[in-house]
Amino acid sequence: MHLYTMRDPLARDFEGTLEKLAAIGYATVGVSGRHGHSAADIRRMLDATGLKAVLEHVAYETVTGSGLPQALEDVRTLGGKWIVVPSLPGSLLSPAGYREAARKLNQAGLTARDAGLKVLFHNHEPDHRTVNGQQLYDILLAETDPHLVGFELDLYWAAKGGAKNPADYFNENRHRFPALHVKDMAPDGDFADVGSGVLDFRHMFASARRGGVKQWLVEHDRPADPFASARTSYEYLRDVRF
Repeated sequence: MHLYTMRDPLARDFEGTLEKLAAIGYATVGVSGRHGHSAADIRRMLDATGLKAVLEHVAYETVTGSGLPQALEDVRTLGGKWIVVPSLPGSLLSPAGYREAARKLNQAGLTARDAGLKVLFHNHEPDHRTVNGQQLYDILLAETDPHLVGFELDLYWAAKGGAKNPADYFNENRHRFPALHVKDMAPDGDFADVGSGVLDFRHMFASARRGGVKQWLVEHDRPADPFASARTSYEYLRDVRF
């Protein structure tokens, strides 16, 4: 579970929310917002509920700035493997901006590697725009070092942005996608519980191993009932075969 989905209940009762996710069957989480808790506090709550954090979303400005060493230490405290840039500043939404971002992500990736971690980039719809004949996301794929920078592919935003089939990403860029945001799309283009929408997860997952996928993280950006959504999505993924 990517914990952005659960932000409202987390704000009210962080540990109680983790307990309910564990009871549904979730084993791992991605941290996105601490709700006033320290990394050590969250690690204690994770340990108490039997969950494991695998990553944390950290702002681009922090990852590429002076806050990176502390951010890496916090991810290690949480028990994660990856520090994830959730999006780029709007000022960088151009081919030149994405080349600058690739350079800075490589630099951050080198520091992260020295700390035993890896930098990942999480996509949104704008990342899949074509500007001056170049798809911005492809610039990041081409100009980041595979040994230093990986990708957390959000399947909903890739589809929403008109990106190529995730299976093609996995086949063409092997071992660069250790984590997925498994998020479904309703027929009208809105968010949906995993398995209740129009995205063909079986087809995507069939080649996920080639992409290096290790973690499937459920996400729903605006669930009416976060716990009901978490349960519905978990039950679909528990039973899906590919």
